[in-house]
Amino acid sequence: MQIITIEPLAKTIAIKSINGYQRYISPAKGFSCPHRLLHGGDSCSEYVKKMLSQHSLTEAIKSSRQRFQDCTTASKTLANSECRFFIVPCCLPL
Repeated sequence: MQIITIEPLAKTIAIKSINGYQRYISPAKGFSCPHRLLHGGDSCSEYVKKMLSQHSLTEAIKSSRQRFQDCTTASKTLANSECRFFIVPCCLPL
């Protein structure tokens, strides 16, 4: 008996959805990922795409949840600093 998994399809749909978000929504929202602003490197959406392409769906979801929590912390840190940016976590609600 062959076992069929939906993981490849779920990962493909998630990555394509993130691509759409990055192309159409993110540029129009008017603010940047707080995690990227504070720490440099990838935005949360780029990070999640990488996790989806390099790890299992379960591991990608687990690491993404942690990243979103870290992004919320970065948002609070930036909001408490003398920052000239309007800071909103890119991953609301948590």
